[in-house]
Parts: sequence; C-alpha cells; structure tokens
Amino acid sequence: MENQITKEDLRLFAQTIIGELKEILVKQNKECSPEWVKAKVARQLLSISPASLQTLRISGKLQCRKILGSYYYNRKDIMNLFNE
Repeated sequence: MENQITKEDLRLFAQTIIGELKEILVKQNKECSPEWVKAKVARQLLSISPASLQTLRISGKLQCRKILGSYYYNRKDIMNLFNE
C-alpha cells in the first residue's frame, strides 16, 4: 500500500511551519533592540547630508552594514561620534 499525501496533509504541514516561523520571529524581535538604524535615521541623528554620511562611512569613522542595498548604522557608534 502506497503512502499518499493529501491536500489536507499539506495544509496542516504549511500551518505548522508558519506557526513555528512566527514563534522564531517573535523571539528574535524580543531579543533584538533597535540598535541598528537606516541611513536616513543616522543622518537625522547627526544632522548631516547624505554625502557627509558617506564620507564618514568611507573614512572608517562610522562603520555600517549593508543589507539588501540599504546601509544600517549602529546607534552606539553614532553617539560615540559626539564624544570624540
């Protein structure tokens, strides 16, 4: 006798996976703080132009991460610029 997978089995499997993914995302969001901000927010915090932010990034004075074409800056690094 062959094991057959029904549409109901696939639906239940999909619901299980979606439920588990939601739990993981909720857990990650609780663990993550909004430390990393997009370039626009970084420019607003520093009151500088996009070119000035780029200069800080290229010179290595402000480190960043590029994710899917967007630059993210660590809020602590931005605040440390004021202390220098």
